[in-house]
Amino acid sequence: MEKRGKTPLYECLYRNIRDDILNGALRVGERLPSRRALAEHLRLSVVTVESAYRQLEAEGYVSVLARRGVFVNETNRPPAPPGSIPEAVAPDAAPRVWKLDLTDNSPDPSLIPAAALARLTRQALSENLEALFVPPPGPGLAVLREAIAHDLYEYRGMKVSPEQILVGAGAEYLYLLLPQLLGNSSLFALEDPGYLKIRHAYRNSGTRFVCLPLDSQGLNMDALRHSGANVAHISPAHHYPTGLVTPIGRRHTLLRWAEESGGWLVEDDYDSELRFTGRPIPTLQSIDHSGRVLYMNTFSQTISPSLRVGYLILPPSLLEVYRRELSFYACTVPTLEQYVLARFLESGQYEQHLSRLRKIYRARRAAVLDAFRANFSGGVTISEQGAGLHFLLRPRADGIRQRAERAGVRLRFLSDYAAAPTPEQHNTVVVHYAALPPERLAESMSLLAEIFC
Repeated sequence: MEKRGKTPLYECLYRNIRDDILNGALRVGERLPSRRALAEHLRLSVVTVESAYRQLEAEGYVSVLARRGVFVNETNRPPAPPGSIPEAVAPDAAPRVWKLDLTDNSPDPSLIPAAALARLTRQALSENLEALFVPPPGPGLAVLREAIAHDLYEYRGMKVSPEQILVGAGAEYLYLLLPQLLGNSSLFALEDPGYLKIRHAYRNSGTRFVCLPLDSQGLNMDALRHSGANVAHISPAHHYPTGLVTPIGRRHTLLRWAEESGGWLVEDDYDSELRFTGRPIPTLQSIDHSGRVLYMNTFSQTISPSLRVGYLILPPSLLEVYRRELSFYACTVPTLEQYVLARFLESGQYEQHLSRLRKIYRARRAAVLDAFRANFSGGVTISEQGAGLHFLLRPRADGIRQRAERAGVRLRFLSDYAAAPTPEQHNTVVVHYAALPPERLAESMSLLAEIFC
């Protein structure tokens, strides 16, 4: 009792007696001291002992028999070996602190529209308080799906009905829905190299997939035709991590493959909004006349990864499959977040925010590229497509990975994204420049000079 700390007296007593019962110190059928005797022995109040006994009785550790006393019950748990100590669980290893980390593809957190989202959250709480306690429909709130459909039509030229849109908690959740929609026997073709989370999600869910190579225009069509796959999961607008943009000719070839084979195309439109030169590239979905394209996107890169809101657009034929087979799933995005995001889209603030992001990232990208070219001219080759928050850099020196480790710089290479990496990919760095704000450029270049020079 002296080691109880801030635990209430009755609870400390209850725990001690319970532990003695469980470890066999108090045997089945043994009579416990009377309330008054135990209170006097421990210098506690009778009320404290009474409370502890009542808790033990409620949980079945003891039985209270009128005029006879309190007796220990059988717990059906074998006594612990004398002196045994539960094995301690090792804490998570502390992450290494890097002087410079160029592997994080998250947007700059300082650019999150926090003030606007806070204001819209207060409005949603005051105007929709009762609705916040009603579970949203499985596909998501109608007001959000309508706002997404309107935004896609206004800025991407996509004509979709709000009923075709499913809202979910990020891309990973939507990846898990796809095999259920398209059939668990489906064989998915994935881009190699490609976004690792897609591969991990499919592997861990038991989804069948093959990794197919890219050529200069995107997913290699010969490999796709000979793979036996009936679903191609691709990112034609801006491939991650190579930055490839699939041209219109290859897009029509993909659509023809899907139509002729009865296959499906999953268009993963990752970071397509962050394009800094020219007009936005039309989506596959917008030129699909056979209903073979499933389009998906999230707000992770444009608003915040922690928002955890993504959406999937189904062709009409699969909408019927969803309603029949999967409509029992509850919506995985909280109602409040859906109302806030709907208001953010409806009010035009989202497009204003995107315009600001493009301006800032365009300038940051140019400054980073200029710094690399000025400091490492002749020492590196840069490949960039004027879009996204990353670019590729190929140093002419060898042993870059080991030198970066020693210098405290975290790098990721193209080979890290590949199922079957090539020698060239082992020496190609994927640079995520959102981690290089202007005030850190000089310091960063100095660190990188130790690696690339």
